[in-house]
Amino acid sequence: MDETKSLLNAYYEALYERLRANRELLAARIEELLREESAKRRFGGFDDDKFTAYLEACLAFVEERLETYNPIGIQYTFDLSRRKEAARLELQLDWYDSREEFRALVEAAQARTQQPDSLQRLTELAEELIGELGAFPDRSIIDTYEARPALGSLPDYIVALAIEEIIR
Repeated sequence: MDETKSLLNAYYEALYERLRANRELLAARIEELLREESAKRRFGGFDDDKFTAYLEACLAFVEERLETYNPIGIQYTFDLSRRKEAARLELQLDWYDSREEFRALVEAAQARTQQPDSLQRLTELAEELIGELGAFPDRSIIDTYEARPALGSLPDYIVALAIEEIIR
């Protein structure tokens, strides 16, 4: 598991670097996507003030995601005791279920770390994971929102769409 953990850390670090380097592009794309989705769904009472509030929420979610991917704090994500506690709390708080997506990410990382030279190629393998699976937990967010669109889920959805566009 040490090799898998190292690869997952490299995966999150690569995501962090990509998002940090593309913050301005990400913010601009979020604004476009938010306008498109709010017009498409015709959420009632979505005036300029509400748009601004949702845009600010989206941008705050980007900062939250950056903190999640931050290589300085990422060790807490994979600390087993904290991870179990955090997973239970996430299931209570999140409107989407990302357990299957996380399992797929770990399985893909484990498959790659079975290669003899995997530790020397962590960055390359992390890029492969991003290309194949995107940024965790975007797939879960996008799938759940598209199955049941809701105004309260809109910021997470917009951020997930924008991140997926930016990282690929």
